[in-house]
Amino acid sequence: MKRFFLICIISFLCLSAVFGLCSQKDVCVSFAKNEVELSCKSACLVDYASGEVLFAKNENEKRPVASMVKMMTILLTLEDLEEGRIELSDKLTTSENAAGMGGSQVFVDPYQKYSIEDMLKSVIMASANDASVALAEHLNGSEETFVKRMNKRAKDLGMSNTNYVNCTGLPAVEQFSSAYDSAILLKQIVKFDVYHKYSTTWIDVLKHDKGRETELVNTNKLIRYYEGCDGGKTGSTNEAGCCLSATAKRGDMRLVSVVVGAENSKTRFNECSKLFNYGFANFENKTLVSTENLIKTIPVLKGEKSQIELFAKEDFVALVKKGDKSSYTYEIVTDENIKAPIAENAEIGKIVIVKNGNVVKEIPLISKIAVRKLGFGDMFKKVVEKW
Repeated sequence: MKRFFLICIISFLCLSAVFGLCSQKDVCVSFAKNEVELSCKSACLVDYASGEVLFAKNENEKRPVASMVKMMTILLTLEDLEEGRIELSDKLTTSENAAGMGGSQVFVDPYQKYSIEDMLKSVIMASANDASVALAEHLNGSEETFVKRMNKRAKDLGMSNTNYVNCTGLPAVEQFSSAYDSAILLKQIVKFDVYHKYSTTWIDVLKHDKGRETELVNTNKLIRYYEGCDGGKTGSTNEAGCCLSATAKRGDMRLVSVVVGAENSKTRFNECSKLFNYGFANFENKTLVSTENLIKTIPVLKGEKSQIELFAKEDFVALVKKGDKSSYTYEIVTDENIKAPIAENAEIGKIVIVKNGNVVKEIPLISKIAVRKLGFGDMFKKVVEKW
């Protein structure tokens, strides 16, 4: 009897461990865990179009990421620009607090006016701590308030292993992120054209009052030495080691590569490049569904138009391994008895994407135009016209 109870207890503990592990939020690595040998603490490689993870090493591990924290400062500034809350030409006045930041900086003068463009450029290219704080104080009044906004945006993006304490990445207790969260963040940043204006610039200058100049040299060497690299963010402290988030595009394929905790600067660039090489050599993107292509035409009952054209609400880009014979199929599901009125962009049916018998995506089908319901007079007119 004792043996029976012992077996039950062991079985219960094993099941608890299994369900406990399954309940944790894990990144689904679609293709490879160990096909690339890296010495860094954690890393991941993500396909931009599909969001699929091609390679991962300790990708969810919470670690200090040094100046890669500034990617959130950059993102929030870019989003404010897009939403019209600020303009690149707007002037901000620096504080003693901002001017007194240590570490990497562009040596802004306190109580001097600089443009948003100059400060943003300084953060993107030179990883300037003083410019980061100047932007934070201008956008939200204080760095502390800005940091709250940083954490909220991280939560909104699903960055579940990230917590910010400052906007610079300078060492701070309880400030951390992960390789995968850093990839999520860079994926958002590269959507902005204005970002690439500065992220692809190798050397520039920041002009201060009275003619003083600070040379800006891009900290991301891959924009100069790796084909297709057009953005990224470096980071380095004793605590974090050497870190790098970078993105590169070749043809229709964009990849995001992240290395955290490399031994030295040379290693972070080499290992980030190694991830890119692996991705571009082994994978490709195929656009299976496009919002520009007509999917189906269906009849409309009692409408001013007798039929409507249906389009996909969003694109579907499949990531496939080169040489993989697995094929995608799709099924169109619509109601064949659609009645007017139909609103513009109304969802009418869906397209179901299937791979190897498994549904991988369902995309709504929409009518890009509105269709008015025929009134009695309209119907009478149609009858007369036909007669």
